[in-house]
Amino acid sequence: DLRHRLGSSLPHYLCLVAVTTVSGSAGTSDMLAGTVELTLRSRYCWPKPNCQHLYLSNLAVRKSCRRQGVGENLLLACEQTALEWGFQDLYLHVLENNYQARQLYLKRGYELHRVEPSYTGGLLRLPKRLLLHKQINPAGFSSPGQSLS
Repeated sequence: DLRHRLGSSLPHYLCLVAVTTVSGSAGTSDMLAGTVELTLRSRYCWPKPNCQHLYLSNLAVRKSCRRQGVGENLLLACEQTALEWGFQDLYLHVLENNYQARQLYLKRGYELHRVEPSYTGGLLRLPKRLLLHKQINPAGFSSPGQSLS
């Protein structure tokens, strides 16, 4: 779970949190706007026995903060971190029926890498999991326009 991941000393793990300032009758306060996790994963890759790649997971944006650039800025921050860690490839999964997320990922340059096989999805009519990939171009990279802290 998240507490375990946050408490681990993995060298390539990051949980980013975006906040927004809200004003009310009691003054101003910070509100959680979105989160995303970035971690190094290993998988078996023939002919190399162990391939490592950066994987984005759990991107979530509060409903009231959607369509305001929060998700895009979180993705940009992950891309910048990937470059700082020496990686140029990012992977993530998205469900085929999550159209808003797919639109965001396509806008940011992610492409379909493969449709994950489902052993029960066809019987239960579950949406397919799509593995998306983005190769980051360090020369054409621009940093986020808004503060994420």
